[in-house]
This record gives sequence, C-alpha cells and structure tokens, in this order.
Amino acid sequence: MNIFILEDNFIQQARLERIIEEVKIRRSIHSKMVNTFEKPVQLLESICEKGMHNLYFLDIEIKNDEQRGLEVAKQIRQIDPYAQIVFVTTHSELMPLTFRYQVSALDYIDKGLSQEAFSRRIEEVLLYANNACSKNLLEDSFYFKSRYSQVQVPFNDILYIETSLRSHRVVLYTAKDRMEFTATLGDILKQEPRLFQCHRSFLVNPLNIFKVDRSNKLIYLKNGSNCLISRNKIKDIMVVIEENQRGRGI
Repeated sequence: MNIFILEDNFIQQARLERIIEEVKIRRSIHSKMVNTFEKPVQLLESICEKGMHNLYFLDIEIKNDEQRGLEVAKQIRQIDPYAQIVFVTTHSELMPLTFRYQVSALDYIDKGLSQEAFSRRIEEVLLYANNACSKNLLEDSFYFKSRYSQVQVPFNDILYIETSLRSHRVVLYTAKDRMEFTATLGDILKQEPRLFQCHRSFLVNPLNIFKVDRSNKLIYLKNGSNCLISRNKIKDIMVVIEENQRGRGI
C-alpha cells in the first residue's frame, strides 16, 4: 500500500505521520514510506501508480483556500479512479461538498476530535484500506508488479491491453480509464493467465468480449471499443468464451 499525505501545517503533518507509523507497526500493515507533501502540485506530480493500493489523506484547506483539497481530490480521481481518499480537516461544514465534487471519499475525519478518537479513526481507515486492498488483490484484482511498475485494478474492469508506440511499454484500457506503464505483454501474461493473447499486440479480457467478427478479424468489447485478433486465434478465443459462459451458468 502507498500512503500519501497533503497537509501544509507541519504540526499536523507530524501528528498524522506518527499515528500512521504507530498503526502500521502495531497492526502489521505493510506499506512503502509515507509520502508527505505541503503543496498540491508536489503530490500530483508524484503519482506514478494507479489502484486501490494508493491511500490519500488530504487536508481540505491548503494555504487559506478552504476548498483546495477538494479540487486536488478531484484531480487525483481523474488520474487514478481506484484510489482511496480520506479527508482530514477542521472544516466539517464542508463535508457535503465532497458529494458535489464526486470524489467518493472513504472517510472524513475532523482534526478537532480528541487525540484518542482521532487516532482510532485513522486506525480504522488504515485497516479498512489494507483489508480492501488485500481482498481485492486475492479475489478479483488484476495485479502486475515489476521492477519498474505496479498496477492494480479490478480484473472485470479491464477491456484489453495493447503494446504502446513507446518501447517496452503497454497501454491498459478499462471502461473508465487508460493507463500506460512499463511492461511487455509476455510479462503480463505470466502474472495474469486469465487474459488472452488474441494478437501479437493485444491481450484481451474474455469476460468483456461482446462479439468476435471473424470476417474482419476484430473483437468487440462491451463498451463498443474493439481490438485486433489473429485468424489463428479465433477458434481458441471462442472456446475460452464458451468456458467462461458455462462457468457463470450462461
């Protein structure tokens, strides 16, 4: 799990960092170093991974702008639709605005709580986020990790993955997003055999195939997009689709 903090008050930064580190040790929560930022641009520029394993603690008021944190949350959500976002603020009256910004916050924690209550809320969030991340990873997540990249998204959301025009990179498409990262199709297939290589340049998620056009050698996905399929792969993909349908009782 990757943890990020956006807070421009150094005392509050230290408070949040201390509680998070204490909970991580006591509850055996594994994460990389906690990344703390004073300025929104610093945080946004640091985002290099996407997925439920990213947890953001955001202050709403930054540099006397009472709604800056909400804007940052909206930008994070545009970059990473699956991130988990928590607001930590003194402005409890702004909570209804989080719905208007459509950021789907995991929680909203008031800094004015007693130290015990504040620590307990942070602990609850960390445990929930860690459990959700682990459960998603074990049950229904696409998870790819290499020396250069770490990507985690719900497997059912994946439409297809294609090779990028940039060397040694691929582009993953979901119904919500497009993300590019360093990998090869072969590396991905080794870690995620549920995908099917339908063409030398494409991996497809059989669960999201709507139709196979044999004449034009195209696979149509449920959102209307399409990708190429080699002629010698058509028979194999039809078998995979039928097996998936039987498995789901269709």
